[in-house]
Amino acid sequence: MPRRPDFLVLAMDIGSSSSRSALFDDKGRVLSETPASREYAVDYTADGSAELSPALLRGSVQACLRETLRARHGSPSLRKIPIAAAGASAFWHSLLGLDRRGRTITRIFMWSDSRCAPDAAQLRSELNERRVHARTGCMLRASFWPAKLRWLRRTRPRLFRGVRRWVSPAEWIFEELFGAAGCNPSMASATGLYHLRRKSWDTALCATCGIDVSQLGPLSDVATTSRSTFPELRETKFFTAIGDGAAGNLGCGADVSRRIAINIGTSAAVRMMCGQDSGNLTPFGLFRYVVDRERAVLGGAVSNAGNLRRWCLRELRLNDTPRAERKAFSRVAAATDEITVLPFWVSERAPTWPENLRGAIVGLIQASSAVQILRATSCAVYYRLGQILEIIERNAGPAQAIIVSGGILHSIASLRLLADALGRDLHVSPEAEASLRGAAVYVLEQLGSKAAPLRAAKMVKHVPALAAKHRLRQQRQIALEKLLAKT
Repeated sequence: MPRRPDFLVLAMDIGSSSSRSALFDDKGRVLSETPASREYAVDYTADGSAELSPALLRGSVQACLRETLRARHGSPSLRKIPIAAAGASAFWHSLLGLDRRGRTITRIFMWSDSRCAPDAAQLRSELNERRVHARTGCMLRASFWPAKLRWLRRTRPRLFRGVRRWVSPAEWIFEELFGAAGCNPSMASATGLYHLRRKSWDTALCATCGIDVSQLGPLSDVATTSRSTFPELRETKFFTAIGDGAAGNLGCGADVSRRIAINIGTSAAVRMMCGQDSGNLTPFGLFRYVVDRERAVLGGAVSNAGNLRRWCLRELRLNDTPRAERKAFSRVAAATDEITVLPFWVSERAPTWPENLRGAIVGLIQASSAVQILRATSCAVYYRLGQILEIIERNAGPAQAIIVSGGILHSIASLRLLADALGRDLHVSPEAEASLRGAAVYVLEQLGSKAAPLRAAKMVKHVPALAAKHRLRQQRQIALEKLLAKT
């Protein structure tokens, strides 16, 4: 007979393309009848805009919660167990402006919005980017708040003056749905306005951006609650949302040093957990974001991954079936393709931050096919991740395990190409929803509890002979980027 949990944890994963929620038991195991999810889409335009409707995001999270809580209410056993605490994983970097009543007066400006690239360049001319990076763990680039704030102040001054508070979308949603106020240091650390050593907002950078620290949320890992839209959560303790990357490491088991997580979803990232105070290990071009009081994640993110795959499937009119993918993602063909791709459809990030470059496909001939372009494009993304992995290991030592999570888990063919492209054996995360589980693990840790260990991970082995060919293809890609960067 299964053990009855002493309490339940409500976890949410507020992502850039979908939101999820579920209940977990007191050992961090998901209750199978409770997961819910909703999808939505970011609005992209040719000028570099990437925006999301706040109302759409809030409605999606609210719908997930209603479904999850309805499942608990419908279970005679679960509805008797209290929901002791709640927390969330949420996408980093995005910016939202509120008026004096807490109402949204801007759309959500996503990390991928590149309209502020000129303002990022202006900041780099005014400030020493390496010093800012050492202080904040963030680059002075379009992905982060300083450039977005400067852009809004320059292009929409009246709107800028009307904003009383600047928040992450998760902060606003927690206030709207639960009356829960506060900004987690994990979320703050990815804005570009957080001072890692002082563990506070960076007053000098805020002044440079034309805002006051009072316009940013109070930093706390526990939310101050006043009300809740959901009666069953009125006695629940709320922890402020942490970044999805931090939650991903917690959720997939890459929660100790030298266990490296690779998450491939809409975008992709390589991350290793480390101590907060090891700031001298942050190579320029990579990030350091906070997990909790003691831990940080070191790594790098690329903007083009699942979003680029979807573009290829849509625009090249390719079949999206397992059989078609197995045929398209031939390991031998992938290692010997002559097409070289710079996968910069969306303004790219680590490790080189080539904000002035756009996507390129080189080496097309009459015999080239749409399938080849898809395959070469996928490998090009993996080569970028390989560059980040090499930098992390060069500074922190060889990985003891590389754990892969995210949407890529749905494709064994893609996992095999990733292993060959990296030249590494991979552990496949046994947890399909790593960020969602990570939110629950984080809450349990804050409560003084410990999640049960994950089951053993399956392995995907690389083929050394094919990996050697991929290294040559990766070098061609690096050379092409350097060439075009000079033009």
